[in-house]
Amino acid sequence: MSGGELAHPPHVGADGTWCQVLNRSGAGGPRPALFLDRDGVIVEEVHYLHRVEDMRLADGAAEVIRRANRHGLPVVVVTNQAGIGRGKYGWVEFQAVQEVMLDELAASDAFVNAVFACPFHGEGVAPWNVAEHPDRKPGPGMLLRAADALPIDLAASWIIGDRAGDLGAGRNAGLAGGVHVLSGHGNDAGERDAALEFAAPGFQVLTGDGIAEAADSLPFFAHGDGD
Repeated sequence: MSGGELAHPPHVGADGTWCQVLNRSGAGGPRPALFLDRDGVIVEEVHYLHRVEDMRLADGAAEVIRRANRHGLPVVVVTNQAGIGRGKYGWVEFQAVQEVMLDELAASDAFVNAVFACPFHGEGVAPWNVAEHPDRKPGPGMLLRAADALPIDLAASWIIGDRAGDLGAGRNAGLAGGVHVLSGHGNDAGERDAALEFAAPGFQVLTGDGIAEAADSLPFFAHGDGD
């Protein structure tokens, strides 16, 4: 097998999307969740990140996630992984990067509750060459999967992302709103304008420079509790 691929990747079902619940965040009814894109939000943007030595947590990411943990909010990573779809790397590399990311978060007493990753891309290689797959953001599939796996109130949840598609996924999943950040690809030409176009009745779009500023604008942390 090439590309470090596994015959039966962990957490990848027959439908091909990575679905991993790490922590159910206690008992109780549905609650607001914080959905986070990975590259450019939790970790620094690296083109087709697949080497553990290139993984760097973004400034403020651990603090924001720890803050959400303290509030009992499920933290869910939802990431498009076109690099897998295009055959640049495989699930082995994805998992290795994820484990290092989770270890570094744990060192700061922060954790994510679940990770969902979509490898499908219209210009991918078989079997990933699926255009407009429902799990690929701006499709809502990964967020809806999270709500099936965890006690999440989608209508009260928010997403932070550097791509307009992140905000689109939030709107399509029925979230309360999203925050577009300028980190990662957020400062690419037209990206912020495209993100702002997803604002609609029932879906609020806010903006920030990075994850820390984005979190400060969320209604979860309206009382400015800090970290």
